[in-house]
Amino acid sequence: QVQLAESGGALVQPGESLTLSCAASGRTFSTSFMGWFRQAPGSEREWVARIGWSGIAKDYADSVKGRFTISRDNAKNMVYLTMNALIPQDTGVYYCNFIYFPNWQPDDSWGRGTQVTVSS
Repeated sequence: QVQLAESGGALVQPGESLTLSCAASGRTFSTSFMGWFRQAPGSEREWVARIGWSGIAKDYADSVKGRFTISRDNAKNMVYLTMNALIPQDTGVYYCNFIYFPNWQPDDSWGRGTQVTVSS
């Protein structure tokens, strides 16, 4: 059974940084792709970033490229999202999940997410 627990969300001002954490279980973490997604108020959930099992292969949505960095610690079954130069459009609930190759689809199970609010 997939279990996901996101944390680290906060209210921050534009231009500030924040790092989110996610504890994942229920699949073989060390050989799984992992990803971050977000859902803004009134919008559908969208993909933000993904990382390969070794931590080398990474990909980002155009809206966050150059500002966000995804990383993982296979010894701890953790995935992280470091967000720099935050803008109000980054506001939303952030979720992590397993991602399945080759269609890059997330697992059907989701955690509660963690709220990020960027506002002055």
